[in-house]
Amino acid sequence: MRRLVRGLGYAVLPGELVLVCCLVAGVRVPAAVLHAVEVLAVVVLVLGAVVYRRARRGGLDRRTALYEVVPEPVVRLVGHELGLLASLVRWVGRRRHGVRAGVEGFGHARDQAPLMYGFAFVCVVETVGLFWLLRNVPVVHEVLLVLDVYTVLFVLGLHAASVTRPHLLDGRVLRLRQGCHMDLAVPLDAVAAVRYEPVFTHRKGDGELDLVVGGQTSLTLELSSPVTVVGLLGRRREVRVVRCHADEPRALLAALTRARTAPSPAPGTPA
Repeated sequence: MRRLVRGLGYAVLPGELVLVCCLVAGVRVPAAVLHAVEVLAVVVLVLGAVVYRRARRGGLDRRTALYEVVPEPVVRLVGHELGLLASLVRWVGRRRHGVRAGVEGFGHARDQAPLMYGFAFVCVVETVGLFWLLRNVPVVHEVLLVLDVYTVLFVLGLHAASVTRPHLLDGRVLRLRQGCHMDLAVPLDAVAAVRYEPVFTHRKGDGELDLVVGGQTSLTLELSSPVTVVGLLGRRREVRVVRCHADEPRALLAALTRARTAPSPAPGTPA
């Protein structure tokens, strides 16, 4: 049934997009075609709900059960877009994700700010220019206006995600983050060595991960055991060397050193 649901989904989604484009352009679509596509969409939703429920009953967690219905790359892309919008809201409210009592946050977006603001400004100029040039071409004008506005929000969302999602350190795990597409948990027990090492260009080897900000990294972590990195589309690989950047790399290095050398709690002592 999973193959059936996905096959119908691949047929319904393009059909829905074609119908929307036709309606926006003023093309008359037969009522029978509209009703057929909508009925098919309802059937896909119902079958998807059945597959999801069976997967949950089979012991799968929510995310894995959802992957049974919708391909993982699609779920991750949609989640990424929603994460950018949520980051914009946090940015406006001056809130940071994950920072709370007992968890330190270390920003890493400062050095990319000029580039991102400049890119956003260029997108705004392009939006205004196309808005004026295509004002007498209604359909093209409206479609490109939506796309251009979304592009501006996307660029601002990328920067907002970096600002509101800092690296996190809670004394046992270091979470290294980059926007909404990377969130790597590194157990401090797995860190063999960490050093301040500004790097602007180098040849990346196998088993290495570079979380570059503004074309640079400033800290290098060597791991005694590999950690699994999950990419934006779900691709997984193991790494033993992680390079990252922080606005105050020496402060993050000092915090890591304290956390790694802190005495372990005595047996029976609450953490």
